[in-house]
Amino acid sequence: MEHEVFVPFPVDDVRRALSDPARVARCVPGLQRDEDGTDDATDATDAAGTPAGTGFTVAGRLRLRIGGSTITYRGSLRLTEHDGAYELSAEGTEARGSATVSLTLSALPEEAPGGTRVACSGTVSRAGRLAEFDTRTAEGTARRLLDRFATALAEELAQDVRDAALRDELPPLDDEAFAPAGTPDDVLTEDEPPAEAAHARRTMIGRSAEEVDHAPPRGRYAPVPAPETTSGRAALRWAAPAAAVALASAVVVGRVLRRRR
Repeated sequence: MEHEVFVPFPVDDVRRALSDPARVARCVPGLQRDEDGTDDATDATDAAGTPAGTGFTVAGRLRLRIGGSTITYRGSLRLTEHDGAYELSAEGTEARGSATVSLTLSALPEEAPGGTRVACSGTVSRAGRLAEFDTRTAEGTARRLLDRFATALAEELAQDVRDAALRDELPPLDDEAFAPAGTPDDVLTEDEPPAEAAHARRTMIGRSAEEVDHAPPRGRYAPVPAPETTSGRAALRWAAPAAAVALASAVVVGRVLRRRR
């Protein structure tokens, strides 16, 4: 099978993304890495034992949708880069069976107008449930996988661009913005009590504990005295003389009336 996909980003960015095992694993549709998340990064060698490039291996599960069915494979894939081309080899066993399938795929990223063109060619050895589908259905499924992989890879690179733009927009950190408000003289330490506490301490020196405990509160916490009732006292001062005058008048009037009788 041969197929081409397009990624709207420079070829160097695409190559860096293909060299990252975590990104490749995220971009493969239906791939779930093992829980430990460990990747085997080693140098590849050819049949003669000479270095053939660098690569990595990712282990996990792959859920494959084909012909209205879903097949889950347990295995690993290995991606190797050599002379600008990427070689993908994968092998998996059915999770609900014993059939094993293998895949070899070659991908060559090339610069293209507006981005990168990736030319792919590969073969698949089918067995078990995958062998029940005809060649046309299998090839259609493989092409959809490659198209979805290219779309996911483009989204990864677009996120890098957004992150870089966000970092450029953020202003540099200012140390003064995180300094405590006020001058050092305004900051109280454990050895420097507030002014009110210091005044209370000075006024209590030389007084017994009983006097301090029964002393009325002073300062801002002292009770407000009740206003004096001046009007009542003034009324009493005027009422006493008036009552005496009235009593004397009554006595005089009584005597006069008795004499006339």
